[in-house]
Amino acid sequence: MHIAFNGWFWDQPYTGSGQYIRALIPALHTIASAMRLSLIVPEHVTITGDIGAEVIRVPLPFGGNIGKVLFEQRIFPHLVGQIKADLAHVPYWGGPLRSPAPIVVTIHDVIPLSMPVYQGGWGPKLYTGLAIAGAKGAVHIITDSEFSRQEIVARIGVPADLVTAIPLAVGSDLHPRIGAERDPEIREKYHLPDSYTLYLGGFDVRKNLRALLAAYTYVGPSAGDDYPLVLAGKEPGAWGSPRFPDLKADIQRIGLGQWVRWIGPVDEADKPGVYRMARASVFPSRYEGFGLGPLESMACGTATIAADASSIPEVVGDGAYLVDPDDSRAMGGAIIATLIQDDLRESLRNHGLARASNFSWNRTARETLAIFQKVIGRRVPSC
Repeated sequence: MHIAFNGWFWDQPYTGSGQYIRALIPALHTIASAMRLSLIVPEHVTITGDIGAEVIRVPLPFGGNIGKVLFEQRIFPHLVGQIKADLAHVPYWGGPLRSPAPIVVTIHDVIPLSMPVYQGGWGPKLYTGLAIAGAKGAVHIITDSEFSRQEIVARIGVPADLVTAIPLAVGSDLHPRIGAERDPEIREKYHLPDSYTLYLGGFDVRKNLRALLAAYTYVGPSAGDDYPLVLAGKEPGAWGSPRFPDLKADIQRIGLGQWVRWIGPVDEADKPGVYRMARASVFPSRYEGFGLGPLESMACGTATIAADASSIPEVVGDGAYLVDPDDSRAMGGAIIATLIQDDLRESLRNHGLARASNFSWNRTARETLAIFQKVIGRRVPSC
């Protein structure tokens, strides 16, 4: 069996699609080394070491969004035919309309269809229409959760039996002890307080940070001096739009400045330490295709509070304290209880570690391989 992969996001490890492809290919090679894997990437992409796949670099005639669409719709399928692949896998929502080999597409979420604020102008809307058409032409669609599977069936209009939910995983470095010797260095690098509540993620409107800030109006007066709220992640270019509400203005308006610390984006190598050193972490998001953040937190042994919404409950199970994303008082109460009750925090830590152990890239690869084999009717011996 010969599988060709669209590697557009390979050099973007901070994106979910980039993390996915960089973890999936080596895992597939580990479980089925007899399978031939080819990764097709633009020529500027840097790849070091043995990734378990043949790398094919191709020039792009244009940059930007035009170059991306040309790569997806013409260059990638052309190379798929040229190398005579049995099947092509596009590990994000950008499958070609035509391909010489069957196409499997992974759609992590359908946020532009579910939340109008993410639809953008005419350009993004045209691209979304193209992506929908490509998805409808795929022989199978993989997604990250049962929640996303149901969203895809309802909003794209594909048969339910052509969509399979395969959960993601986190790296082995996200661990309560491995790498902990670097924690003092990480604390100094990000100027982290001795103890803190952590939010690590994006700041767009679906992440529901306004509810978290409102929750901290209850936490701050009782525990904020001992456990300030650390906000970690890449800030938008400009605040104050329907997609990026002005959180900094909100903090000043409601008087949270003394209890909130901004530390900016966190390097991937430093994330385990930032999670580990937190007293608790909070993920108030209203919509996630999977919810890697809570899983990362649980894997690091951090007591985790998360929204009872979208895919998050099926990911965290009993490993996190679930709260209504619209009830800031309840969220604040959950944070206070987790911060000050040692037995609750230890229970969340233990349940979270147990839950996180159910997810592995080996499992993701095996279930993905089963889809490939089903689609082209050919078995590959697994290791």
